[in-house]
Amino acid sequence: MRYTVLGASGLIGSRSVDRLTAAGHEVVPATRSTGVDVVSGKGLREAFAGSDVVVNLTNSPTFDAASIDFFETSTAAVGAAAEEAGVRHLVILSIVGADRVPQLDYYRAKTAQENVLASGPTPYSIVRATQFFEFVEAIMSWTTDGDVVRLPRTPVQPIAASDVSAAVVGAASGGPLQGIRNIGGPEVFPLDELGRITLAARPDGRSVVTDDQAGPLAQVGGDVLTAPDDSDLGPTYYGDWLGRR
Repeated sequence: MRYTVLGASGLIGSRSVDRLTAAGHEVVPATRSTGVDVVSGKGLREAFAGSDVVVNLTNSPTFDAASIDFFETSTAAVGAAAEEAGVRHLVILSIVGADRVPQLDYYRAKTAQENVLASGPTPYSIVRATQFFEFVEAIMSWTTDGDVVRLPRTPVQPIAASDVSAAVVGAASGGPLQGIRNIGGPEVFPLDELGRITLAARPDGRSVVTDDQAGPLAQVGGDVLTAPDDSDLGPTYYGDWLGRR
C-alpha cells in the first residue's frame, strides 16, 4: 500500500514513517520542507497522488486560541485534497479526553479537528493518546520557578512516543474505524508524583511541590487525562523508558 504521512519529520511522524517503511509499504513523507503546506493546501494534491491512506500528524505552531483556526483550516484542506485524490482512509492523532476539556484552547482545537474530519466524505480513524513521556519535562518547565516545580495532583497516564506511533500505524494499516481508538500508557500517576520520579532519575537541583492550582493541567478534573476502560495500553513503562534515556 501507499501511505502519505503529513508531519513526517515530527516526534510521531518520523517514527510512523520508519514503521511503515519497515513493513514494506511505500511511504511519501510530506512536510513543509518538501513543499507541502496544510493550511494553504499547497502541495497536497501531489503528495496524495496514488496514496491509499493519508496519516495527518501535523501540529499547530501555537497552543492558544489560534490553534483552533489552524486545525479547522488545515483539516478541511487535507480532506478536500484527499477526496480529490481518491484517498480511501484518513487518520489523525488527537488527545484522550479532548472533548471534555473545553477550558483549554488546544483541547478545543483538537476537538474541532476531529469534527471537521468526521464531517468529511473520506472514511477516517481517530487515534486519541494520553500525554507523551517525551513531554513530561516540558510540562514541568511550565511551572518551574528557580529550583521549585509546582505540580498538581491531576491523574495522568503517559505513553511513550514509540507506542503512539505503533498505534497510529496499526490504525492506518487497518480498515477505517469511523470513530475513535483511545490509547494510553500502562500506569497512572498523580502529576506531582510523576515529576518526582522524573527528577529522581535525572536530578537537576529542582524539587517538586504539590500545588493543585499550578499550570494548565490543574484545570482538568477527575480522570479526564487517563485512558478510558476500553483503551489499548502501550507496553512501555515510564521507569524503564527513563532508565534507557
